[in-house]
Amino acid sequence: MDWRGGSSRPWGWGIAVLLLGGALVATNPGEQEFEAFAGEQLVQLADKELCSNGGLPMVARLLIQNCSELIQSQQAALGQLALAGSRRTNAGLFSLYSTQLGGQTLLPGLTLPRYSVLTLGAAGQLLMLSASSHGG
Repeated sequence: MDWRGGSSRPWGWGIAVLLLGGALVATNPGEQEFEAFAGEQLVQLADKELCSNGGLPMVARLLIQNCSELIQSQQAALGQLALAGSRRTNAGLFSLYSTQLGGQTLLPGLTLPRYSVLTLGAAGQLLMLSASSHGG
């Protein structure tokens, strides 16, 4: 048997698979990374939903001078809110975050829509797989 030839190649592939798996486990985004990612996503969504024309009731628009700036300043709090409303399924090589948010009444006539979001975390990245809104 030639150890330099074909019979040693399965060991090489096995080691490569183990190294790849180890790299995926080591780079599986944790809750802190998810919190930062979710805060960024919620800021974008809230800015679009609330700060565009007709997003806020007239009274709120009179009181809030710079809606986008106010929303941006809440990124950390929104990330914490998302993390609190999420359930993480850690599969080692990747994680799935199932998030349920919303439904709270902010002002008379202004209720946050309910959102359901599924996020995949793998290889140091987070990706929203699906997002849906339910009323509001």
